Amino acid sequence: MDNSLVGYPAEFADRYRAEGLWLDRTIPAALRDTARAHAGAPALITPEHEWTYAELVRRVDNVAAGLVAAGLRPGEPVLLQVTNSAHAVAAFYGILRAGARPVCTLALHRRHEIAAIGELAGAAAHLVQADLPGFDLVAFAGEIASELPTMRLLLTIGAAQGDEAPRIEDLAERDATAGERAALDAIERDTDLTQPAVLQLSGGTTGTPKLIPRLHPEYWYNGTAIAAFWRLTAADRLAFALPIAHNAGMANGLFAAHATGAALLLCGPRPDELLGLMAEHRATWTLLSPGITAGLLAHPGFDAAFAALRNLVLSAAAVPRELFDELERRGVHTTQAFGMTEGLFLFTPLDAPADARAGGVGDPISPLDEVRLLEPGTESPVADGEPGELCARGPYTIRGYLNAPERNREAFTSDGFYRSGDLMARVVLGGQPSYVLMGRVKDLINRGGEKINAEEVELLLAGHPAVQEAALVAMPDPRLGERGCVFVVTRPGQEPPTLPDLCAYLERRGVAKYKWPERLEHLSALPRSNIGKVLKRDLREAAAGLST
Repeated sequence: MDNSLVGYPAEFADRYRAEGLWLDRTIPAALRDTARAHAGAPALITPEHEWTYAELVRRVDNVAAGLVAAGLRPGEPVLLQVTNSAHAVAAFYGILRAGARPVCTLALHRRHEIAAIGELAGAAAHLVQADLPGFDLVAFAGEIASELPTMRLLLTIGAAQGDEAPRIEDLAERDATAGERAALDAIERDTDLTQPAVLQLSGGTTGTPKLIPRLHPEYWYNGTAIAAFWRLTAADRLAFALPIAHNAGMANGLFAAHATGAALLLCGPRPDELLGLMAEHRATWTLLSPGITAGLLAHPGFDAAFAALRNLVLSAAAVPRELFDELERRGVHTTQAFGMTEGLFLFTPLDAPADARAGGVGDPISPLDEVRLLEPGTESPVADGEPGELCARGPYTIRGYLNAPERNREAFTSDGFYRSGDLMARVVLGGQPSYVLMGRVKDLINRGGEKINAEEVELLLAGHPAVQEAALVAMPDPRLGERGCVFVVTRPGQEPPTLPDLCAYLERRGVAKYKWPERLEHLSALPRSNIGKVLKRDLREAAAGLST
């Protein structure tokens, strides 16, 4: 692990500490600091549970002690495939308290992704949602374990009592002894804060996702910077329905709430559940995608759920001006956010003019964030107002993917700026400078916040016996922002494949369902440039004229 991590240069790390951004403590230690100041205040509220800070910390210690007793060792990676729940939060913090490393995969991932991620991370344990509708993650974890020699431990949330694998619910309620807590404290004292605490996943540009190493000091600071930008206090109640294991959920939901003593209202994306939780507990802040928000507007519970809200943050897709105006008309103060799992967040300020909040994604959230707009593939800045690739460096932006030297040479400038692959311009909106998203350099599809690597899917489809060539592009969608539309050239002598044929093929290959194409168009040949490159721009324009 040590040799594969690209660390922060000493002069930068020293400055971040000197400025008070990075503190020499683990994430669980930071949580306990908050709990000491807000012991009796609500830390976590779900449809099933309501835990104070003291109760959350107690359960985190219980889980951690149980994991150590089950054989989990410091530094070992743990694959997470869970949905939003109080016990998922206890498990996440508990894994960290035990000195192990959560690997934040999704419950939606399947063999194609999990086997590769597990092998790359050297995963020793697999935590799964045992009651996931429509798919048996427990049986799936058994299949993965048979392929990974490093995998030793299966953990569950939502399993029936008496099941063989340790249940997080049981571990959370077993009272850790004084000796066990002392052992956890010793593990914490020995934790190397320069090594990864959490492994997140990249959207990827080739193959399966890369591992993003997030460190204890910088990742918690990411949450405190978010809380400071939005002026959150202990009186706030943050509603979150996007996956909590995602970087967006972890930084904006978990850490932003728990760095300030605020309550996190956590649930799944079902409108009745989300709006009911927000209304009952008077949510003051939430982050949603434009597509989900548009659907909520027609729900009879919308006004009650948003009655106490100070700020709605829209992210993961372009915001239609009609949606923004309707939200403002309904009395919902609306802003935007742009972020990447590799680090940088841009937010539109709370007091920005309406035009800036509607059309721009705002500004960096930390005073030590550094942003450049460069000509793609170069290190040359673009002129003011011109689109360029967003490149970032700062106190919570990584300096390299884990164990990926070739990818790092492409993804970072010579002086350590991460190349996001997003095209932006710095323009004036409503009299205020703001970054505006102009498109992408990378060939990615943003399906409701889930990034789909087009090349990965294309390479998989190339193995279908009826497919000679396939090109996957983004197709506009009013709810999710984008969906995948695949253009296929059929192999001579074969029957043209149908969309169900292609999806069934990807399912057999163990590919997560959100990556499957949702529209199929047949072509006799893909459009190409005079040097033979597929003209994705032409295909995107064609897909934009289609309807689902």
